[in-house]
Formats: sequence, structure tokens, C-alpha cells
Amino acid sequence: MNRSRLPLLALALAAFTAAAIAAPACAAEAAALPVVSAFLADAEANLTDAEQQLVDLAGAIPVEQWSWRPAEGVRSYNEVTLHVAGGNYFLARMLGTPTPDGIDSRGIDKSTTDKAKAIETMKTSFVFIKKVIAGLSEADLDAKVDFFGTSVTKRGIVLRVLGHAHEHMGQSIAYARMNGIVPPWSK
Repeated sequence: MNRSRLPLLALALAAFTAAAIAAPACAAEAAALPVVSAFLADAEANLTDAEQQLVDLAGAIPVEQWSWRPAEGVRSYNEVTLHVAGGNYFLARMLGTPTPDGIDSRGIDKSTTDKAKAIETMKTSFVFIKKVIAGLSEADLDAKVDFFGTSVTKRGIVLRVLGHAHEHMGQSIAYARMNGIVPPWSK
């Protein structure tokens, strides 16, 4: 073997040995740190995106079209906005957090026709549900709850929060486009 490579080989062996000795200590320290669930982080980011688009689109709807509905018996744009808020509060209950005092999650969609108040109600509900979701642990996510006669995990309820927000974002986009309004992020 070439003698000029011996110091490099010795250095590499020393580095490898040091890493092997230190690895268990680093792993123990890492295990002691709080772990942020990748699922919860992704859920929060996804929900924040949906929230922003719902808020932006609601803001783009002219006040004179705020009560528009595609047909009799179908929610108006105002009612859809408030329904999203009601869903956030209802699903928070499914995650084990009671609805705040003064909030009627079932009747919230009829609580106001004022555009600014409806948008603020929806924004407040997103703050609330994101705080509830952020407070869940990995063990919480695996806990089972009864959801209309079906046993689902709280992780499944978090997915329903996301699905509900996106479902009504799609509905809101359709309402807007039916009235010649382009979603702000599509311009």
C-alpha cells in the first residue's frame, strides 16, 4: 500500500469510529426531543392553503352577489362560507374539543348575512380547528371515535376537516365562475 495514503486511511477510520460511538448518544438525544408529526405538519399546511383560498375567494365576491344561490333550496355563497365555519367547529368536537361558548355549529350558516362578519366567522373557525389539530399527539391520531355510527380514527377526522374545506372551496369556485368571477389565484 502506498504510504502517502496511510494518514488518510487512519483519519477515515478514526472518523468512522467516532461516528459509530456517537450515534447511539445522538439517537437517544433525538428521541428525547418532541417529535412533530409529519402528518400533522402536512395537514396544517394543506388546511392553511385551503383557508387562504376560501378567504381570498370570499373577499372577491361582490356584496351584491353575496346572497346568490344557484337554485332554491341550495346554500347561498354566504351560507357556504358560514357552513365551512360550522364544519370546523363540529369536527373539532369529534376530535375531543368542545365548541366555544356562543357558537351554534348547526345553525351558524343562518347566523348572519353580513359579508364581513361571515368571512370573519370562517377565519375564526380556521384558527380554532388548526389549534385543535396542532394539539393532537400521535397517540391521539390513532384513537377511535364514533362518526355517525362508524368507528374512525381521529386521523380520519383530520382528513375530513381537509376534505370538507376543499369540497366547499370547489363549490365556492363553481359559484364564483357561474357569476363571472375569476378566483384571485387564477388571474
